[in-house]
Amino acid sequence: MPLLRTLPVTNPATGSRLRAHAAIEAKEVLDRIEAAHRAFLEWRDQSFADRSQALLKAAKNLLAGKDRYAARITAEMGKPIMQSQAEIEKCAWVCRYYAENGESLLAAERIQLDAAQAQVIARPLGVIYAIMPWNFPFWQAFRAAAPALMAGNGMLLKGAENVPGCSADISEIISAAGVPKGLFSDLPIDISKSPAVIANPLVRGVTLTGSESAGRAVAAEAGAHLKKCLLELGGNDPYLVLADADLSMAAQRCVASRMLCAGQVCIAAKRIIVVDAIYDRFRDLLLKELDPYVMSDPTMPECRLGPIARQDLRDRVHSQVQASVDSGAALIRGGIVPDCDGWWYPATVLEDVKPGMAAFDEEVFGPVVALVRATNTQHALDLAVETRFGLGGAIFSADVENAVQLAAERIDAGCIAVNDFVRSDPRVPFGGTKSSGFGRELGRLGIHEFVNFKSLVFPSGF
Repeated sequence: MPLLRTLPVTNPATGSRLRAHAAIEAKEVLDRIEAAHRAFLEWRDQSFADRSQALLKAAKNLLAGKDRYAARITAEMGKPIMQSQAEIEKCAWVCRYYAENGESLLAAERIQLDAAQAQVIARPLGVIYAIMPWNFPFWQAFRAAAPALMAGNGMLLKGAENVPGCSADISEIISAAGVPKGLFSDLPIDISKSPAVIANPLVRGVTLTGSESAGRAVAAEAGAHLKKCLLELGGNDPYLVLADADLSMAAQRCVASRMLCAGQVCIAAKRIIVVDAIYDRFRDLLLKELDPYVMSDPTMPECRLGPIARQDLRDRVHSQVQASVDSGAALIRGGIVPDCDGWWYPATVLEDVKPGMAAFDEEVFGPVVALVRATNTQHALDLAVETRFGLGGAIFSADVENAVQLAAERIDAGCIAVNDFVRSDPRVPFGGTKSSGFGRELGRLGIHEFVNFKSLVFPSGF
């Protein structure tokens, strides 16, 4: 009897092995695709009220098991437990949002024509394949699943291989919420099996949150098979601190953004661009804000900085820091791999960061602050847009009207905050441009991604 292939899981805080999860083979993958399609044929005909009740039940299930699910996140990818609990609460929020607003967001539109009229209606596409990352293993899945299911679609979740327990939990939560059997399933497979899933004619769309390289590969496969595709990829977000900014507030929010999830966030404050007039004062405030971010046990409520999720990821962060220093950046805090078990990396600060350095040009997915000095506002804006990415960004300034105008007209990104850090919200479309991907999740646009807008034209007076 052949041995079952498994997905081994390592606790990043200790380096110890957790319980391995069995991977499924090609026949089981095909069975789950077909089951999802059969369930979709039933689900698409259910009322919005019935779909809403299922999402509300999923929200209830999430909150009832919050402590257990949060512990799973922390064990599998190292997130501090309080952040893991907040992630579960946010998943319940997105379920409630689409349960309460999905029907109105998909309401039919009437258009009067010259001698006729038209009605534009939204209909679900079918089974959606969701390829989701490890940094927010519950949130990323639910922010894709909630609108897709409310619109009447089915979904297959291919979670990251280092968080298989999270993916299995998500499948159980949604399956127990009253949806047809098989409508939502996890696919515990390695990424090399994804092309066959995308190619399957019963799969009608693909959504991916992940790296730029993964996005290019998935987009190529989806394009080859003419499948609708949504990509939320990496970012190298500029946070501009202008001369009239509230520096204490700006330092606190830049640090909070950069250190969340040990810096493993696509929309983190990755390049903090500070005008020369207030640079020294801001740097001192930022260093003080960083003091509480000490590496500690992520299972403890007081933890603010946990480990990096995998050893290869930690090693890449360190190599980017070293490459930046070799190119002329100044290392003023951290930057040393600790001699201990697990995949730890300290809060690190680089200054004198300039274009051409890894910390400026690349996405650094770890707790590394890159300080960039700008001569003035115009120079700060020029530096901000000197990137192939376009996911998020922020501007800190007392002149809110001017900051909003600069954000609207000068920063080429999908999500820009003024006097705050960027965060996703169920009510607001989220996504990027350029190498940060295309399409939008969340809000009205998020539920519109995986529907067919059907135009019906008929005589006036009908």
